[in-house]
Amino acid sequence: MNQSFLGAATAACLALAMGCNTPSQNMKTPDYVTKASELPSAPDAQKKAHTTDIHGIQLHDDYFWMRLSDEQKEALEPDAQTAEVVAYLEAENAYKKEVMAPTEAFQTQIFDEIVGRIKKDDESVPVLDKGYWYYSRYEEGKEYPYTCRKLGTMDAEEEIMLDQPAMAEGHKYFAVGGSNVSPDNNLLVYGVDTISRREYTLYVKDLRTGEVLSDRIPQTTGGATWANDNKTLFYTKKDPVTLRSFQIYKHVLGTDLREDVLVFEETDETFACGVGKTKSEAFLVIGTSTTVSTEWHYLDANTPDGEWKVIQARERDLEYSLSHYGDHFYIVTNRDAKNFKLVKTPVDATSYDHWEDVLPHRDDVLIEGIEIFNDWLVIQERKDGLNHIRIKRWDGTSDEYIPFNDPAYTAYIGSNPDFNAGKLRYSYTSLTTPNSVLEYDFDTSDIATLKQQEVLGGTFDPANYVSERMMVEARDGVKVPVSIVYRKGVERSGDNPFLLYAYGSYGSSTDAYFSVARLSLLDRGFVFAIAHIRGGSEMGRHWYEDGKLFNKMNTFNDFIDCGKAMVAEGFTSPEHLYAMGGSAGGLLMGAVMNLEPGLFNGVIAGVPFVDVINTMLDESIPLTTFEFDEWGNPKNKEYFDYMMQYSPYDNVEAKDYPHVLITTGYWDSQVQYWEPAKWIAKLRDFKTDDNLLIMDCNMETGHGGASGRFERIKEVALEYAFMFMLEDIHE
Repeated sequence: MNQSFLGAATAACLALAMGCNTPSQNMKTPDYVTKASELPSAPDAQKKAHTTDIHGIQLHDDYFWMRLSDEQKEALEPDAQTAEVVAYLEAENAYKKEVMAPTEAFQTQIFDEIVGRIKKDDESVPVLDKGYWYYSRYEEGKEYPYTCRKLGTMDAEEEIMLDQPAMAEGHKYFAVGGSNVSPDNNLLVYGVDTISRREYTLYVKDLRTGEVLSDRIPQTTGGATWANDNKTLFYTKKDPVTLRSFQIYKHVLGTDLREDVLVFEETDETFACGVGKTKSEAFLVIGTSTTVSTEWHYLDANTPDGEWKVIQARERDLEYSLSHYGDHFYIVTNRDAKNFKLVKTPVDATSYDHWEDVLPHRDDVLIEGIEIFNDWLVIQERKDGLNHIRIKRWDGTSDEYIPFNDPAYTAYIGSNPDFNAGKLRYSYTSLTTPNSVLEYDFDTSDIATLKQQEVLGGTFDPANYVSERMMVEARDGVKVPVSIVYRKGVERSGDNPFLLYAYGSYGSSTDAYFSVARLSLLDRGFVFAIAHIRGGSEMGRHWYEDGKLFNKMNTFNDFIDCGKAMVAEGFTSPEHLYAMGGSAGGLLMGAVMNLEPGLFNGVIAGVPFVDVINTMLDESIPLTTFEFDEWGNPKNKEYFDYMMQYSPYDNVEAKDYPHVLITTGYWDSQVQYWEPAKWIAKLRDFKTDDNLLIMDCNMETGHGGASGRFERIKEVALEYAFMFMLEDIHE
């Protein structure tokens, strides 16, 4: 890949690409101009007629031309279309820079402020596995960590397995995928992505000599799994076009890749697969899944050339996950259990006819996962929208929950590779509690804090912040949790700036968490809240099902109703209310802007999935087929009609919209850059207001933004500065 043409393309093609006035580099922008009419002309993308005929309807899309193929983006020399698209994106970046110019010094201040709270020479809590203590650490001035281990004791000599700062040199983007040490502790397999498409090349390193072996495996998911012979690897390949994880291969070290054996291929385009190993290391496992169905296969890890067997053949609406201990597989499943239950089955009789309940289904408790120890079973649960960790002795003599005191928080089971361990490693954080790693003693119930995230600068005190949890009644009578935090002393007032965040898709729960960056908002008077809207799983499995497919409108209505409740409760007013979401949360932003634009003063939409119909109609786009059970297939008229109610791009119309900041990445493989690019162009065509509308397109990154530890904070500083500018906050 060569990205050097990006800058050159602009100079050659900017005038050709757009009929627009480019921002003048010599123009003095008044301090904090928040009216578009007082700024240089915004980019005006060319319209090129394109029509899609579907269900007897003609969909007109003047900006369909903005879509480029991967081959076009990666070509050494851009073709005319590529040059035109890149010119438009860079013109948007130039306009954004001009609009935000009065905040540049403030952005630097915010960046320095946030970075100043972060410990530069930080280190993770070590985890013991097969005699080695594994950890990662940062050094001051480095953007990437060192991946390390020590033999036997933390006083032993350090072994740097991956020198990521050195590996990242010369790359504008760098990410290590899953890394996995061989059973004999001698070899490390790891994946590297330098494009930001989440497509990794696998490498193998001999940890005894430091030599990187000649084995190179491209187009993988980033991780690989060792058989117990220490020479056979199983890895997952991605489709080069759709990036769907669809093939599992077996590779023997030192052999030609062309000799690798295909052991599993997922031919159903709505499924994706992966390979792993049980905690016991007795079995290799292949899992394949779609939104509503899973299927697992297993193989004795000592016989990598053996025959894979299926646990339970796939059935629609049957989901299950797999653990192994002793003579049984332990399975968390939704079979006859909407909120899931735990069953076990003998290793030699795995179909659901043999499943025996261990923890029965409960209507008010969602089982999210388990961790098995010799004497103890640990269950990750969710009740009333909050995480719970349950500790149960196998013999039934003890059954209790770890206590948590904050009104809203996140708690989850950490890394526990040893069945014989007498303690549970877990993590905890809340809106006012920095991220913490703790250990629970099974025998005494004592809890030890192994590490709590340090907040440098000497000004942070949890007692200076207040956390609340409210239940908001949505329009259909359902109670929606909202987690709120603000600095002590902030009174309820319509003048308070207020940022409301949500995601609300894929059953992914957004729990309350601590953020050192967020302090820069709170300390300037902002109130911050997370709306736990339907589409996630905060309140149980039904919460997810009530926010997808033909229930998706609940997601958007919940967010709007939570925003209105914050106004009604006196926390803020529409003149000071802001909304933020990314990816599917960016779809949320686009939908609520169309449905209730007057509720928000500003909206920040990160990598937003806004061109729903066009994307879901194109099965060559990554993730499309995998997500039919999340959004629906618009080739089916019922789904098409319902999706047309909320698809942000298709519902832009002539009316006033809030101030909007959109962020995207040119190399994004999950939500392609052209979705937000088309959206901003169409918004400019239709909107009747004089509010700011800008887009930041990072030409070097993908869905996750910048890869460096501190580089990504520049993106946060931009978002905060955008809101501060609208609130006339200067310092």
